[in-house]
Amino acid sequence: MASLLSYVPLVNRLVASTKPRWSIDLEPVEVHNVEANADKRPRTLKHLLKANHVNHSIIYHNLQFDNHMPHILCSAYHLGADPQQLYRIYDEEAKELESWKESPSEIVQDDWRDYLGDKRYQRAYVDFFEDALAMKYAYDWKKVVDEYMFKGDEPLINGLIGGLGHPLIHLGYAYEFDSREIAMEALGLAATQHNFLHQYIDDPSYTKPAPFSSASPLELLNKLASDSRFDGLFKEPGFGNIDPLFQKHEPLVLEYWNAWDLSTASMSPMEQFRESQEAAVAMLVATVPPGTHAYNFFVVHVLTTSHAVRILLPLVPVKFQLPLVRQWWLLALAVYIAVLRPKIDPDYVPGEVKGRVWRDVESRALTSEWATDGHFVKAIRAMREAARTWGDVHERYLAAAVRFADDFEGWTF
Repeated sequence: MASLLSYVPLVNRLVASTKPRWSIDLEPVEVHNVEANADKRPRTLKHLLKANHVNHSIIYHNLQFDNHMPHILCSAYHLGADPQQLYRIYDEEAKELESWKESPSEIVQDDWRDYLGDKRYQRAYVDFFEDALAMKYAYDWKKVVDEYMFKGDEPLINGLIGGLGHPLIHLGYAYEFDSREIAMEALGLAATQHNFLHQYIDDPSYTKPAPFSSASPLELLNKLASDSRFDGLFKEPGFGNIDPLFQKHEPLVLEYWNAWDLSTASMSPMEQFRESQEAAVAMLVATVPPGTHAYNFFVVHVLTTSHAVRILLPLVPVKFQLPLVRQWWLLALAVYIAVLRPKIDPDYVPGEVKGRVWRDVESRALTSEWATDGHFVKAIRAMREAARTWGDVHERYLAAAVRFADDFEGWTF
């Protein structure tokens, strides 16, 4: 596991290698540094990201919804959106967002952990992290993230799946677009949406052998779908099932969480992560029977958080790679159970793309009636990045994206 050291010979001596046995050596994705790019398209994105940061809170609607503006703007930009399209997206998304509200009090270095999980302090947290950015770290946002995300006994990175994974998604876009505004928002989200889920990573006692195991997340999801112990736990699917799931049925969830055998010698960490990304796509697209158009709003977060993990794995300290993947897996399980374990059927995704190429799917993301739906655009972008990461010789990612883009008629909840 991540805490073990490997040993390599050097000049007839045995020395400890500092690289953990469990590591994923992915190449970093391209960084889009729009801050320093004077061309109109990146300049437009820069201005809109800053406008959102100044004008709109990161959580709104009675502190229930998350501000997705950076997600859709950056995804659309990555897919080739021009300045006019970016402005249209901003204008539509801004209609439902809210202005910042004052927090009950300020936050300072001595008490910054005291208010974790309290969304009323979103403005105070962002102010606190931005003060550190300006006064401690000379506007080097990565140093701020290093201090508050990766350090301490219970580092914030181990709780990024709170709030349906939005802190995780936000942090991925911060790195991918080298954006200090998005980074400060990501820290604010990580602080305000910090909840009980962090304990499963921070407390090693929750990690224990399961009565069964597999190196394949998809295999475990299929097993879970037919596990009668989960029958009748909830009457209706929904995000509201997640808290009671852990309160009343924690051992069942952790059984499957621990069943993904990430230490197996039969499959490398890289191969296992690739399988997890395939599972994320299948959960969104291969659970929708033809003719139903029933793409689930909560399940799409399993895919977009998987994309964020892909972005972050080459960039975070290696000791956090395994916990980051295990966080994603816990979220995937919780969401899948909460939406009542829909059957994952690969036959729901046609094998033939009939001459379609990625440019067709990207055009649909940018020009269709759903072009201002952040989760629609992000899902297509996530599938596109997965295809780039792993290759798509058999066009399985493309086939899933084509089916999703053509078949989508709005989200089910």
